[in-house]
Amino acid sequence: MKEKNFISAVVYVHNAENRIEKFLKALICVLEEHFEHSEIICVNDYSGDDSVEKIRQVSQTVENTSISVVNLSYFHGLEIAMNAGVDLSIGDFVLEFDNTVLDYDPEEIMKVYRRALEGYDIVSASANRREKLSSRIFYTVYDKYAINPTNKMRTESFRILSRRVLNRASHMNKTVPYRKAVYSYSGLKADNMVYQPVEGSGTDYKPGKLERRNKVELGMDTLLLFTNVGYRLSMTMSVLMLVLMLAVIIYTFIAYAVSSPVAGWTSSILFLSVAFSGLFIILSIVIKYLQLLLELVFKRQQYSFESIEKLTK
Repeated sequence: MKEKNFISAVVYVHNAENRIEKFLKALICVLEEHFEHSEIICVNDYSGDDSVEKIRQVSQTVENTSISVVNLSYFHGLEIAMNAGVDLSIGDFVLEFDNTVLDYDPEEIMKVYRRALEGYDIVSASANRREKLSSRIFYTVYDKYAINPTNKMRTESFRILSRRVLNRASHMNKTVPYRKAVYSYSGLKADNMVYQPVEGSGTDYKPGKLERRNKVELGMDTLLLFTNVGYRLSMTMSVLMLVLMLAVIIYTFIAYAVSSPVAGWTSSILFLSVAFSGLFIILSIVIKYLQLLLELVFKRQQYSFESIEKLTK
Protein backbone atom coordinates (compact mmCIF):
# COMPACT_ATOMS: atom_id res chain seq x y z
CA MET A 1 0.00 0.00 0.00
CA LYS A 2 1.30 3.43 -0.92
CA GLU A 3 1.89 6.19 1.61
CA LYS A 4 -0.92 8.71 2.04
CA ASN A 5 1.39 11.59 3.00
CA PHE A 6 2.09 14.11 0.25
CA ILE A 7 5.85 14.35 -0.20
CA SER A 8 7.81 17.12 -1.92
CA ALA A 9 11.38 16.81 -3.17
CA VAL A 10 13.37 20.01 -3.71
CA VAL A 11 16.48 19.48 -5.84
CA TYR A 12 19.29 22.02 -6.31
CA VAL A 13 20.52 22.11 -9.91
CA HIS A 14 23.56 24.01 -11.17
CA ASN A 15 25.38 22.73 -14.25
CA ALA A 16 24.35 19.15 -13.55
CA GLU A 17 23.61 17.87 -17.05
CA ASN A 18 25.90 14.85 -16.54
CA ARG A 19 24.11 13.73 -13.36
CA ILE A 20 20.57 15.08 -13.32
CA GLU A 21 18.95 12.45 -15.58
CA LYS A 22 20.17 9.48 -13.56
CA PHE A 23 19.34 11.22 -10.30
CA LEU A 24 15.79 12.19 -11.29
CA LYS A 25 14.95 8.77 -12.70
CA ALA A 26 16.00 7.14 -9.43
CA LEU A 27 14.07 9.70 -7.36
CA ILE A 28 10.93 9.39 -9.51
CA CYS A 29 11.06 5.62 -9.22
CA VAL A 30 11.11 5.81 -5.43
CA LEU A 31 8.35 8.42 -5.18
CA GLU A 32 5.96 6.73 -7.62
CA GLU A 33 6.49 3.31 -6.09
CA HIS A 34 5.85 4.38 -2.50
CA PHE A 35 3.65 7.51 -2.52
CA GLU A 36 0.21 8.29 -3.87
CA HIS A 37 0.97 12.01 -4.16
CA SER A 38 4.37 13.56 -4.77
CA GLU A 39 6.08 16.48 -6.44
CA ILE A 40 9.62 17.33 -7.50
CA ILE A 41 10.76 20.95 -7.61
CA CYS A 42 14.05 21.42 -9.45
CA VAL A 43 15.64 24.78 -8.67
CA ASN A 44 17.78 25.75 -11.64
CA ASP A 45 20.39 28.12 -10.22
CA TYR A 46 21.28 29.80 -13.51
CA SER A 47 22.84 26.72 -15.10
CA GLY A 48 24.95 27.31 -18.20
CA ASP A 49 24.50 23.82 -19.64
CA ASP A 50 21.60 21.59 -20.72
CA SER A 51 20.42 20.67 -17.23
CA VAL A 52 16.92 22.04 -17.79
CA GLU A 53 16.55 20.23 -21.10
CA LYS A 54 17.50 16.97 -19.37
CA ILE A 55 14.82 17.64 -16.75
CA ARG A 56 12.24 18.25 -19.47
CA GLN A 57 13.10 14.94 -21.12
CA VAL A 58 12.82 13.00 -17.88
CA SER A 59 9.50 14.69 -17.02
CA GLN A 60 7.92 13.04 -20.07
CA THR A 61 8.38 9.62 -18.48
CA VAL A 62 6.55 10.21 -15.18
CA GLU A 63 3.09 8.86 -14.36
CA ASN A 64 1.86 10.51 -11.16
CA THR A 65 4.66 12.73 -9.85
CA SER A 66 4.38 16.45 -10.53
CA ILE A 67 7.64 18.02 -11.77
CA SER A 68 8.37 21.75 -11.84
CA VAL A 69 11.47 23.78 -12.67
CA VAL A 70 12.20 27.06 -10.92
CA ASN A 71 14.55 29.07 -13.13
CA LEU A 72 16.40 31.71 -11.14
CA SER A 73 17.33 34.97 -12.86
CA TYR A 74 21.00 34.81 -11.88
CA PHE A 75 23.29 32.69 -9.71
CA HIS A 76 21.99 32.84 -6.13
CA GLY A 77 23.92 30.07 -4.39
CA LEU A 78 22.70 26.92 -2.66
CA GLU A 79 20.93 28.33 0.39
CA ILE A 80 18.84 31.01 -1.29
CA ALA A 81 18.03 28.75 -4.22
CA MET A 82 16.82 25.99 -1.92
CA ASN A 83 14.75 28.51 0.04
CA ALA A 84 12.98 29.35 -3.22
CA GLY A 85 12.13 25.70 -3.82
CA VAL A 86 11.06 24.97 -0.26
CA ASP A 87 8.80 28.05 -0.24
CA LEU A 88 6.91 26.59 -3.21
CA SER A 89 6.63 23.07 -1.80
CA ILE A 90 3.28 21.87 -0.44
CA GLY A 91 4.14 18.42 0.91
CA ASP A 92 3.52 17.09 4.41
CA PHE A 93 7.19 16.14 4.27
CA VAL A 94 9.91 17.81 2.20
CA LEU A 95 13.05 16.12 0.94
CA GLU A 96 15.99 18.49 0.40
CA PHE A 97 18.70 17.44 -2.04
CA ASP A 98 21.58 19.93 -1.99
CA ASN A 99 23.19 18.23 -5.01
CA THR A 100 22.46 15.56 -7.60
CA VAL A 101 25.30 13.20 -6.70
CA LEU A 102 23.66 9.79 -6.31
CA ASP A 103 26.27 7.96 -4.22
CA TYR A 104 23.66 5.97 -2.27
CA ASP A 105 21.07 3.31 -2.91
CA PRO A 106 17.74 5.08 -3.65
CA GLU A 107 16.17 2.93 -0.95
CA GLU A 108 18.00 5.16 1.56
CA ILE A 109 15.36 7.79 0.80
CA MET A 110 12.65 5.53 2.17
CA LYS A 111 14.77 4.63 5.21
CA VAL A 112 15.03 8.31 6.06
CA TYR A 113 11.28 8.78 5.51
CA ARG A 114 10.37 5.83 7.74
CA ARG A 115 12.68 7.19 10.42
CA ALA A 116 10.79 10.49 10.27
CA LEU A 117 7.53 8.63 10.86
CA GLU A 118 8.96 7.45 14.19
CA GLY A 119 8.65 10.98 15.56
CA TYR A 120 11.62 12.83 14.10
CA ASP A 121 10.98 16.17 12.41
CA ILE A 122 14.45 16.33 10.86
CA VAL A 123 16.23 13.26 9.54
CA SER A 124 19.41 13.57 7.48
CA ALA A 125 21.54 11.06 5.60
CA SER A 126 25.33 11.17 5.56
CA ALA A 127 27.88 9.07 3.73
CA ASN A 128 30.15 6.85 5.78
CA ARG A 129 33.36 8.51 4.65
CA ARG A 130 35.95 10.90 6.00
CA GLU A 131 34.89 14.53 5.71
CA LYS A 132 36.97 17.07 3.85
CA LEU A 133 39.45 18.98 6.01
CA SER A 134 37.68 22.30 5.39
CA SER A 135 34.35 20.78 6.45
CA ARG A 136 35.84 19.23 9.58
CA ILE A 137 37.35 22.56 10.61
CA PHE A 138 34.10 24.44 9.96
CA TYR A 139 31.87 22.01 11.88
CA THR A 140 34.38 21.78 14.76
CA VAL A 141 34.45 25.55 15.16
CA TYR A 142 30.68 25.77 14.74
CA ASP A 143 29.93 23.06 17.32
CA LYS A 144 32.36 24.61 19.80
CA TYR A 145 31.09 28.18 19.58
CA ALA A 146 27.45 27.70 18.54
CA ILE A 147 24.93 29.64 20.60
CA ASN A 148 22.60 27.11 22.27
CA PRO A 149 23.01 24.35 19.65
CA THR A 150 20.44 21.55 19.63
CA ASN A 151 22.31 19.03 17.49
CA LYS A 152 25.83 18.68 16.21
CA MET A 153 26.18 19.12 12.48
CA ARG A 154 28.07 17.20 9.85
CA THR A 155 28.20 16.88 6.07
CA GLU A 156 24.86 15.61 4.76
CA SER A 157 23.78 14.25 1.37
CA PHE A 158 20.07 14.90 1.81
CA ARG A 159 17.45 15.32 4.53
CA ILE A 160 13.72 15.08 5.13
CA LEU A 161 11.74 17.71 7.03
CA SER A 162 8.26 17.69 8.45
CA ARG A 163 5.96 20.61 7.68
CA ARG A 164 6.18 21.45 11.38
CA VAL A 165 9.91 22.23 11.26
CA LEU A 166 9.49 24.32 8.10
CA ASN A 167 6.77 26.36 9.77
CA ARG A 168 8.99 26.80 12.82
CA ALA A 169 11.92 27.90 10.67
CA SER A 170 9.83 30.49 8.83
CA HIS A 171 8.71 31.98 12.16
CA MET A 172 12.26 32.02 13.54
CA ASN A 173 13.76 33.95 10.63
CA LYS A 174 12.40 36.20 7.90
CA THR A 175 15.12 34.70 5.74
CA VAL A 176 16.96 31.43 6.22
CA PRO A 177 20.66 32.16 5.66
CA TYR A 178 21.82 28.64 6.55
CA ARG A 179 19.09 26.01 6.67
CA LYS A 180 20.94 23.38 8.69
CA ALA A 181 21.65 25.85 11.49
CA VAL A 182 18.08 27.14 11.59
CA TYR A 183 16.70 23.59 11.64
CA SER A 184 19.10 22.75 14.45
CA TYR A 185 17.93 25.77 16.45
CA SER A 186 14.27 24.86 15.98
CA GLY A 187 14.43 22.59 19.02
CA LEU A 188 12.54 19.79 17.26
CA LYS A 189 13.64 16.17 17.34
CA ALA A 190 16.37 15.31 14.82
CA ASP A 191 18.37 12.28 13.77
CA ASN A 192 21.18 11.46 11.35
CA MET A 193 21.48 8.18 9.45
CA VAL A 194 24.76 6.98 7.97
CA TYR A 195 24.85 5.00 4.73
CA GLN A 196 27.59 3.14 2.91
CA PRO A 197 28.44 4.98 -0.35
CA VAL A 198 28.01 3.12 -3.61
CA GLU A 199 31.34 2.67 -5.35
CA GLY A 200 31.93 4.58 -8.57
CA SER A 201 28.75 6.65 -8.25
CA GLY A 202 29.87 10.18 -8.94
CA THR A 203 31.67 10.85 -5.67
CA ASP A 204 34.46 12.54 -7.64
CA TYR A 205 32.14 15.48 -8.34
CA LYS A 206 33.77 18.84 -7.69
CA PRO A 207 31.77 22.07 -7.40
CA GLY A 208 32.44 24.95 -9.78
CA LYS A 209 34.09 28.26 -8.99
CA LEU A 210 30.84 30.07 -8.20
CA GLU A 211 29.70 27.27 -5.89
CA ARG A 212 33.04 27.20 -4.04
CA ARG A 213 33.06 30.95 -3.54
CA ASN A 214 29.46 30.89 -2.34
CA LYS A 215 30.32 28.12 0.11
CA VAL A 216 33.19 30.14 1.62
CA GLU A 217 30.99 33.23 1.99
CA LEU A 218 28.22 31.13 3.53
CA GLY A 219 30.65 29.63 6.04
CA MET A 220 31.83 33.06 7.16
CA ASP A 221 28.28 34.39 7.48
CA THR A 222 27.19 31.31 9.41
CA LEU A 223 30.01 31.51 11.95
CA LEU A 224 29.29 35.19 12.58
CA LEU A 225 25.51 34.79 12.74
CA PHE A 226 25.03 31.51 14.61
CA THR A 227 28.13 31.40 16.83
CA ASN A 228 29.99 33.75 19.17
CA VAL A 229 33.26 33.48 17.21
CA GLY A 230 33.13 37.19 16.40
CA TYR A 231 32.61 38.10 20.04
CA ARG A 232 35.44 35.83 21.16
CA LEU A 233 37.77 37.29 18.54
CA SER A 234 36.92 40.88 19.45
CA MET A 235 37.39 40.16 23.17
CA THR A 236 40.76 38.52 22.50
CA MET A 237 41.92 41.53 20.49
CA SER A 238 40.68 43.90 23.21
CA VAL A 239 42.58 41.99 25.91
CA LEU A 240 45.70 41.88 23.73
CA MET A 241 45.54 45.64 23.17
CA LEU A 242 45.09 46.20 26.90
CA VAL A 243 48.13 44.06 27.71
CA LEU A 244 50.23 45.90 25.12
CA MET A 245 49.10 49.24 26.49
CA LEU A 246 50.05 48.23 30.03
CA ALA A 247 53.40 46.97 28.80
CA VAL A 248 54.14 50.29 27.11
CA ILE A 249 53.18 52.21 30.25
CA ILE A 250 55.41 50.02 32.42
CA TYR A 251 58.25 50.35 29.91
CA THR A 252 57.87 54.14 29.93
CA PHE A 253 58.03 54.38 33.73
CA ILE A 254 61.04 52.06 33.93
CA ALA A 255 62.89 53.97 31.20
CA TYR A 256 62.17 57.26 32.94
CA ALA A 257 63.31 55.94 36.34
CA VAL A 258 66.56 54.18 35.42
CA SER A 259 67.83 56.13 32.43
CA SER A 260 67.39 59.17 30.33
CA PRO A 261 64.14 59.21 28.35
CA VAL A 262 64.43 57.70 24.90
CA ALA A 263 62.51 58.49 21.78
CA GLY A 264 61.00 54.98 21.74
CA TRP A 265 60.30 55.13 18.06
CA THR A 266 60.34 51.35 17.49
CA SER A 267 58.09 50.47 20.42
CA SER A 268 55.67 53.28 19.61
CA ILE A 269 55.33 52.22 15.97
CA LEU A 270 54.85 48.60 17.01
CA PHE A 271 52.17 49.52 19.51
CA LEU A 272 50.34 51.79 17.08
CA SER A 273 50.46 49.16 14.33
CA VAL A 274 48.99 46.44 16.55
CA ALA A 275 46.44 48.82 18.01
CA PHE A 276 45.19 50.00 14.65
CA SER A 277 45.12 46.43 13.33
CA GLY A 278 43.02 45.32 16.27
CA LEU A 279 40.73 48.31 15.91
CA PHE A 280 40.08 47.59 12.25
CA ILE A 281 39.43 43.89 12.94
CA ILE A 282 36.84 44.82 15.56
CA LEU A 283 35.24 47.35 13.24
CA SER A 284 35.11 44.77 10.44
CA ILE A 285 33.28 42.32 12.70
CA VAL A 286 30.81 44.99 13.82
CA ILE A 287 30.16 46.03 10.23
CA LYS A 288 29.62 42.39 9.20
CA TYR A 289 27.13 41.90 12.03
CA LEU A 290 25.24 45.03 10.97
CA GLN A 291 25.18 43.84 7.36
CA LEU A 292 23.74 40.45 8.33
CA LEU A 293 21.16 42.04 10.62
CA LEU A 294 20.02 44.42 7.91
CA GLU A 295 19.65 41.58 5.43
CA LEU A 296 17.66 39.49 7.89
CA VAL A 297 15.34 42.35 8.86
CA PHE A 298 14.65 43.99 5.52
CA LYS A 299 15.09 41.29 2.87
CA ARG A 300 12.03 39.11 3.11
CA GLN A 301 12.70 37.46 -0.26
CA GLN A 302 16.24 37.14 -1.56
CA TYR A 303 15.60 35.21 -4.74
CA SER A 304 14.45 36.38 -8.13
CA PHE A 305 12.45 34.16 -10.50
CA GLU A 306 13.00 34.23 -14.22
CA SER A 307 10.25 31.67 -14.83
CA ILE A 308 8.53 28.62 -13.39
CA GLU A 309 7.80 25.73 -15.75
CA LYS A 310 5.09 23.23 -14.88
CA LEU A 311 6.29 20.19 -16.79
CA THR A 312 3.62 17.73 -15.68
CA LYS A 313 -0.01 17.97 -14.57
